[in-house]
Order: sequence, then structure tokens, then C-alpha cells
Amino acid sequence: MLENLKIGILGGGQLGAMLVRSAIDFGLDIAILDKDPLAPCSRFVKKFSCGDPMDYETVFAFGAGVDVVTIEKEAVNVNALKELEKTGVKVYPSPDIIGIIQDKYLQKKFLQTNGISVVPGIPIINRTDLVNHLNKLPGCLKKCTNGYDGKGVMIIHSEADIADAFDEPSILEELIDLKHEISVIVSRNESGAIECYDPVLMVFNKDRMILDFQICPANIDMDVAMEACNLAIKTAQALNLTGIMAVEMFVAADGKLYVNELAPRPHNSGHHTIEASTTSQFEQQMRLIMGLPMGSTKLNKASVMINILEPAAYRKSAMSEALKTILCTADAHLHWYGKKGGTEGRKMGHVTIVETNIENALSKAVMIRHLLKTEQNEK
Repeated sequence: MLENLKIGILGGGQLGAMLVRSAIDFGLDIAILDKDPLAPCSRFVKKFSCGDPMDYETVFAFGAGVDVVTIEKEAVNVNALKELEKTGVKVYPSPDIIGIIQDKYLQKKFLQTNGISVVPGIPIINRTDLVNHLNKLPGCLKKCTNGYDGKGVMIIHSEADIADAFDEPSILEELIDLKHEISVIVSRNESGAIECYDPVLMVFNKDRMILDFQICPANIDMDVAMEACNLAIKTAQALNLTGIMAVEMFVAADGKLYVNELAPRPHNSGHHTIEASTTSQFEQQMRLIMGLPMGSTKLNKASVMINILEPAAYRKSAMSEALKTILCTADAHLHWYGKKGGTEGRKMGHVTIVETNIENALSKAVMIRHLLKTEQNEK
């Protein structure tokens, strides 16, 4: 019976909290491990362990008490997960997949080896090493590890920018003539059955390099959308994935697609599926790691999802008024993560607008986005 199955989630942030919400529908027993005692999940589960998901002993002890381990972030101890698998604990995604994803250079090499198009890039040892590759500038510098939500990505225009560059292992990628950034959430079960959600168009905050809002269905040609889904399927098959994965891609001005980054877990670009799709990405993940039938990925309504960022301290009262206005807007769904002690620019929630057509959704999104942009005091 499902109620006897013990699920452990490494990470207790908003993605974990939304996984818990779906787990409740299945009557599951959920345990959470996070190093922040005030993480969003801490108030939603009885079994909350405060510890570092990167620590071997902590992860092994946590996993030994559950039947299945999954993740809501990649910063976890892979070696502990490998040992847990040897004891009979099921781990999704597999530790090998997590290990590939944790290092952007390993991720890029894996994709290239499997014939999946990526933006060309070279490994950089440290800041000093950049001086040896001036012929590759301008370029996009990405930390190999510990980069998320725009942190760990910067543009190096010329030699003058090197003094402020990352001083750790990174990748220097070519700059491409970029038309769009899109994402496809792909789901695959243990038997190899695979389905994709509709591609979403992602628009990023250029100052913070963080996802600002997204549109689904994406405003791209049908053949590009089909190719994107095929790329996502090919990537999931190459990894032998069980679960869901966000495959972020670049659409170049010439129409060519490049896989940018992978996230083998629920992802910001799939939040709209809660209201807009038959099966949310969170429910799908729970279904797949439990060996249950895969849910339908059908898109039922057009949607626009907007991230809400923590404003400067002096703007917080104005933000409260903005949220009230959003709650008065028909077909706008507010998700507030309940984070404690948020710092300016941190993701604190999101709003999803669903409508019968994308034009109506965009009309409401423009109003809400303007309201939030004003209250968040963005540049």
C-alpha cells in the first residue's frame, strides 16, 4: 500500500514543498533533509531532518530510513546515494545522472558524446587561465559547479573583464545569435515509456540572469517545438532517466537548437503545469518514482508564469498591496513559498495566469508583471 512507502527528499525548498503537496494526494509518508531549519518544507512534514545534503554521513543516515530517495536540487552527496542503492534503497534520478549534472563540463561532454547539440565551449581552470584564451572572447563564462538561479554565469566581453571573472573551474562558451530560450519538461518511467510537456518560452531578467516569466505554449514554429521535444526525449533516453527532467535549450537566430542545461527534477519552468496541465510536474515525479502509471502531459489551458522576487526592505509593504491586487485577478493563481529572511532578489513565490488563449493570459500577465516590476524596484 502507498501509505507504507517511505519517500525521502533531499532539499526542503519550494520545489520540495510542491512535491510534498502532490505526495499528500497519494497518502505518502515524506521525510525531508535540508540544512536550513526554516526551509519551506519544515512546516509541512513531521519528519524534517536538519542536515547538509552534501554530507556523506548525513545523507546515508537519512536515506537508510526510507524506501525511495529523490531530489529537489542537485547539490547532494552522490557517493552516499550510490551506497544507499547497494543496500536496496531506490534513488531517482540515479546517482550517476546527478553526478553528470553537478558538473557543467561533464554535462556538456556527455551531451556531445551522445550526439546532442550544445554550444561549443572550453574548460577554464581559473581566472588566470582566461588570459590564455583571449581569442575566445567575447564569451559566456559558467562555473562548472554550484551555479543556480543565474549565479555562476557572466559575460566576459574583453580582457578588461577578466579581473572580475570567476576564479574557479568554469566553461567559456561561445556567444550565439540567440532568438529564444525554451524549456521542455520530459518524463520517463523505468520501462522506458516517455512523454513531453509542451515547450515553454522563457524570458530572463538580464540584470540577475534569473527566470523572469514564461509562456506556454511557446511562441515558436511547430517544427521547432517538435525538434525540441525530440531533443528532450533523446537526452532522457541517453541518461536512462527515471523521473522528470527540464531540458533548457537555446533557439538560435538561424533556427538551430542547442541544449543548454539539464535539471533532472522539478523545475521552475514547469510550475505552470500545476494549473495548466492534466498532471503537474510534481505529481508526475511522484508517480514515476513510485512505479505508478505515468500521468497525461496534456496542456489544457494557455498560461503565463511570473516569478516573484524579494523586494528591497523598504518596498515590502508595497509588495503586500501588490499581492492583494493579484489575488483579486481572475484566473491568476498565487504561490507564496513562505521563505524566512529572504534577501533582495531571491525567489519568494510565483503567479500563474491560465486562460483559454495565450492573448488573454498575456494581457493579464502584462498588468501583473508591471505591478510586480514596480514593487520589486527592478532596474
